[in-house]
Amino acid sequence: MHMPRLTDLDRRLISALRKDGRAPVAALAEQLGVARATVTSRIEKLKAQGVIVGFSVRVHDHNETGEVRAISFIEVVGRTTDHVIAELRGFPEIMALHTTNGGWDLVAEISCENLRDFDEVLRRVRGIKGVVNSETSLLLSSVVR
Repeated sequence: MHMPRLTDLDRRLISALRKDGRAPVAALAEQLGVARATVTSRIEKLKAQGVIVGFSVRVHDHNETGEVRAISFIEVVGRTTDHVIAELRGFPEIMALHTTNGGWDLVAEISCENLRDFDEVLRRVRGIKGVVNSETSLLLSSVVR
């Protein structure tokens, strides 16, 4: 899917919505220096184009007690990438999966309830046919989301 070219107003609006996705249209319009109708039409256009795909709630890390979060870099052998992706899609602990360039083929965002579950997820990932190497870093705290 081709992503549309964003205007400066689009980028500023998206930035404002990232800070507060529940901000009233009137407040956004004032902050951006445009009419309320402009904000409303830009949000609708960005949603229709697939740029804005939804709104969600963010919580402070201290409210995520016990959650173990990590980024895992995964290397696959030969032409097994599609197979590995299909297997990883079945892991409920994988919040997002990305293809990438460089030394690693895939990047997985992992979230588990505790270290025991986290260890089990790593064991299962490494057991997938085609996975030849992985490196995982725990996320200690998020400073920007």
